[in-house]
Amino acid sequence: MSAFLLKNASVVCFDPISIEDCDLRIDQGKVVARDKTLIAQENDEIVDCSNKLIFPGIVCAHTHLYSALARGMPAPKQTPTNFHEILKYVWWQLDQALDEETIYWSAIAGGLDAIRSGTTTLIDHHASPKAITNSLSIIKQALSELGLRAALCYEVTDRNGLEGRNLGVKENRDALASSGGLYRALVGGHAAFTLDNTSLKMLADLAKEFNCGVHIHVAEGLLDEEDAPTRYQMSLVERLEKTKVLRPGSILAHCTHFDKEALRIAKMSGCWLVHNPRSNMNNSVGYAKVSDFGPRCALGTDGIGADMFEEAKFAFYKSRDAKTSLSAETVLSLLAGGQHLASEIFDEQLQTLNVGATADLVLFDYPSPTPLSAENFAWHFIFGMSAAQVSSVMVAGRFLLRNGNYQTINPAQAMEKARQATIKLWEKMQQI
Repeated sequence: MSAFLLKNASVVCFDPISIEDCDLRIDQGKVVARDKTLIAQENDEIVDCSNKLIFPGIVCAHTHLYSALARGMPAPKQTPTNFHEILKYVWWQLDQALDEETIYWSAIAGGLDAIRSGTTTLIDHHASPKAITNSLSIIKQALSELGLRAALCYEVTDRNGLEGRNLGVKENRDALASSGGLYRALVGGHAAFTLDNTSLKMLADLAKEFNCGVHIHVAEGLLDEEDAPTRYQMSLVERLEKTKVLRPGSILAHCTHFDKEALRIAKMSGCWLVHNPRSNMNNSVGYAKVSDFGPRCALGTDGIGADMFEEAKFAFYKSRDAKTSLSAETVLSLLAGGQHLASEIFDEQLQTLNVGATADLVLFDYPSPTPLSAENFAWHFIFGMSAAQVSSVMVAGRFLLRNGNYQTINPAQAMEKARQATIKLWEKMQQI
């Protein structure tokens, strides 16, 4: 593994926000030195970072890589009129059509998008009911070829019968047993309304066994909240608490319809709450009470790409529209939350670029027409910065993108193969 000396950079930290002009030495995948001026050692490759910002790699805290091949797909046979029908007529049609080939190319396409956007860690939530076994291994293989970091899980559900549920649980177990390096696993569940209490307890027991969290959609639409009292005579948060799904490290995606008491219980359990503003808007499910999410809060895309600059802007502007007015600093703290979440999952320092931190980082071109400081950086991020300004991306000390060029894969060839796989995927969807 190469050693790099990054010279003349402005190094940014999101939490607390800071900007320091300094050099960084990267060796064996870690930041081994940081100072105003570092002298090159014999094996250092010098990288001039003049006029560039460097910040820790960005984390997408909830995504679905399998949706990468959905872009521009044909309209569903029936037009959805509510959230449940969006799931039924769109996404459950797509996941039923996935096979090993399209799982792989979804991960490649989604991973390329992540790299170009400066997203170095993906916390993925996968579903492929007709191709469950080894699906997470296929995603891991694809992301390994790209060099990305990821936390994977399979979305267990009762929708496909006991056999499908049990295969999903086994896929999570196998992934947990083989975790290591750039890859970790969580226990995945679709949503409580598609899981009975026995299934939820199975997920919680597996998470306890491997000392990890459960990654699950929670109160995304009203359906989840309405189902619990109707079928189980208790609230959704009570179901999740009773079945032990609420545990330290669990990832609760959306929480759109959690009230303050439900949020209090979830936060007391040590869960992470992940806001997905673009998806919430796209599915018309409502606006989450993000200002009440607390410090263990992060930002995800729910499968709408991996551009966290775009997601952060939507989080900011939607809060304005909803008259809750999250500050730019608060929105940036959501991205910092993703870095802290990834640091917990990987037991590595991924939220800073201090000595000892893992060298997941983004080099960023930002020739600002106005002064830039720690005090106004968050506002620059919202109003001036975009993924188009990402110049280089490094994961564990390895460049995946350098000066705008992919280093680990030929993107043109990969995208052509993804397009060919997509044609077959869309044809299968029309037959379901």
